[in-house]
Amino acid sequence: MNTFQDIHGTTVLVCPPDGPLLHGEREATDLIGASAYGGATWVAVPVERLTDAFFRLRTRVAGDIVQKFAQYRVGLVVLGDIASHVEESPALRDFVRECNRGTQIWFVADTEALAERLAPAS
Repeated sequence: MNTFQDIHGTTVLVCPPDGPLLHGEREATDLIGASAYGGATWVAVPVERLTDAFFRLRTRVAGDIVQKFAQYRVGLVVLGDIASHVEESPALRDFVRECNRGTQIWFVADTEALAERLAPAS
């Protein structure tokens, strides 16, 4: 079951690893709606909930999902180890690096790393 967590004053909808897969825009829209219901500005989705197509950029699945989140101004966090996917694809490695420089989508190892990203600047 999805939970809402307050992380440094930011409400995050955190999805469990054992929920339905995020195949594309429809599931993204469902998560965005759930986040709005709870006032969340970020949605954290475990790697286990993403299909392999998400990590193959040529399928456009990641782009479609990211675009949907951006359209609704909700941040997307991918939680977990994506090293094997990144090793297989220089394009994915570049995508992850660029995303992590921005403010719309982040790839982080766990909720502790997310908390560090959301911590106020000292």
